[in-house]
Amino acid sequence: MRKVRAMSEKSPKEQRVRLIDVADAANVTKSVVSRVLSGDPTLAVRDETRDRILALAADLAYEPHAGAKALAGSRSKALALLIPDLTTPVYARIARGAYQRARERGYVVLLAEDREDSQSQSDYTDLVSAGRVDGLLIASSREGHPLLADGRLRTVPHVFVNRTVPDSGRNVSINQSSASANAYRFLFERGHRKIGHISGTDTLSPAVERERGFDQAASDLGAEKPMVVRDDFLESGGYRSAELLMREHPGITALYAGTFSQSVGALKALRDLGIRVPEDVSVLSNDDLPLANYLVPSLSAMAMPLDELGRLAVDTLVDQLEGKAVADVVLEHDAVAVERGSTARARPSP
Repeated sequence: MRKVRAMSEKSPKEQRVRLIDVADAANVTKSVVSRVLSGDPTLAVRDETRDRILALAADLAYEPHAGAKALAGSRSKALALLIPDLTTPVYARIARGAYQRARERGYVVLLAEDREDSQSQSDYTDLVSAGRVDGLLIASSREGHPLLADGRLRTVPHVFVNRTVPDSGRNVSINQSSASANAYRFLFERGHRKIGHISGTDTLSPAVERERGFDQAASDLGAEKPMVVRDDFLESGGYRSAELLMREHPGITALYAGTFSQSVGALKALRDLGIRVPEDVSVLSNDDLPLANYLVPSLSAMAMPLDELGRLAVDTLVDQLEGKAVADVVLEHDAVAVERGSTARARPSP
C-alpha cells in the first residue's frame, strides 16, 4: 500500500512540496529521491523507478529549498564573499549583485568580513577543503594578505573582485583608470584647474589604477598634475586628506575622492574649515550610491556598475567550478558623472 504523508492545512499558495512528499508519492526513501533528482550516476535503481520519481517531482512542482540544495550533493552550492569592511556601502552593492546572480545559478552566498585584525584570515580556504563552500569571491587582497602568502589558494577555486592581483589570471574588475579619467574631464570642463585627489594607500590596486587614470587625463589635457593625498578608504581618511590638501594647497577649487566614504569625510572637513561647497570647492565622488541624493549638499558622483560587478564575479567563479578556463575579466564601462549639488563651475581666479 502506498503511503502519502498529509500536507499541512495551508492555502495552495503557501504549501511547499517537500522531498518527503515526493518520496511518499513514489513509495521510495528520501535518499533515493534526492539522489535521482541530483543525477547521482552511482545510484542503482530501475529505469522505471527513476522515471516515476522524475514524473512525480514534476507533477508536484517540487523545488529544492536553497538551504537544502546547499547541503546536498557533492558540492555545497555555496560561495563565500570576502570583503574588507562590512560598514562600507560600496560592498553592499557588490554583494547584492552577487546574491542575485548566485540565486539565478542555484547557489547561495555567505558573507565574511576579512579585516586585517581577523583571527581567521588563513582559515577561509578551509571552508572549501571542508566542503562548506565551493569557492571564494575575494574582494580583499591587500599586500601581504595570508591568503596570498601561504600558497593554499592554488588548490581552491576563487576569483578576485574589485581588486587585481598581478599574474593571478583570476581578476574580475572595473576599468578604474577609464572611470577616473572621465572624472577628471568632468571637472576640467567646468573650469577646474587646481584639483586635489583623495586616494587610497598605494598597496591597493583600485587606488593605484584611479590615480593613473586621473593623472593621465590631466596630462592629455596639458593641465597641472593633480595634488594627491593617500589615506584609508574611510570617512576619517577623507576628512584628514581634505584638511591636508586645503591647508597645503589653498588654491584648490575641486576635490575628487576615490570612495564614497572618503567623500563624506571630505564634505565634513570642508564644512569645519568654513569652505563652502560648491561655491568655493567642488567635491566629486568615485562611487554613486542612493545616499548621495540625501547629503547636504547632495553629492556628485561617478556612476559605477557595482551590482553588475558582483554578478560578473559569480558568473566567473561558477564557470570555473563547471570546468571552464579561468581568465581575467574587466568590466568595461563608460562611467559618467551624476551631477548634483556638490559641483559647480570653478570660481574665478583672484
